[in-house]
Amino acid sequence: MRTYETSEYEEKVLQIRRVSKKTTGGSAIGFTALVVVGNRAGKVGTGYGKAKDVASAVAKGVTQAKKNLATIKLTGSTIAHQVEAKYESAKVMLKPAPKGTGIIAGGSIRTVVDLAGIKDVSAKMIGANNKISNVRCTIKALSKLRG
Repeated sequence: MRTYETSEYEEKVLQIRRVSKKTTGGSAIGFTALVVVGNRAGKVGTGYGKAKDVASAVAKGVTQAKKNLATIKLTGSTIAHQVEAKYESAKVMLKPAPKGTGIIAGGSIRTVVDLAGIKDVSAKMIGANNKISNVRCTIKALSKLRG
């Protein structure tokens, strides 16, 4: 029996996909999970786990996400300045917003920014609709922030 420790990081599963490959015995079914972890205080990371069942894929994703943590410089409840990043075909633009505005962002950017601890920000996704690319691009943009 495995004992679970309480983690300081909150985790969110963004995407679970059922994948298959052809083998001599038929099709081999597997699952992939895109996971984002963050402590809502400036640390956020992403992981992509692959396994034969959903629970193992999510667990692998969480482990990988904790290894790939990025530290973000926050300025109060928002970011210090406008920042853009490009990752593969995804492009993300983040702008600071006045206090009380909230998170004006869609899809996977919202989850990453929320788990990073940013409360007021305006964001735009340009290009890809691929969640993996958008999550990695958002983290890349947040890592560019200067204090």
